[in-house]
Amino acid sequence: MEEPAEVRVGRGQRLLDAVREDLELFGVAELEERIDVLQSEIARVSAQIERKKAGRAAADALFG
Repeated sequence: MEEPAEVRVGRGQRLLDAVREDLELFGVAELEERIDVLQSEIARVSAQIERKKAGRAAADALFG
């Protein structure tokens, strides 16, 4: 018997699911932890944007 195929979650789907959660279900400590996680994610995304911009600028300088 075959194993069921793993369901692939679409890109960004987990983030969309997270922002749709009912925050009434969380306590203050959980909400503060959530803020910490989100702030860390914002920093991570911002750093990736800067890396991509730098890569684009380097490519433009080389080929432009």
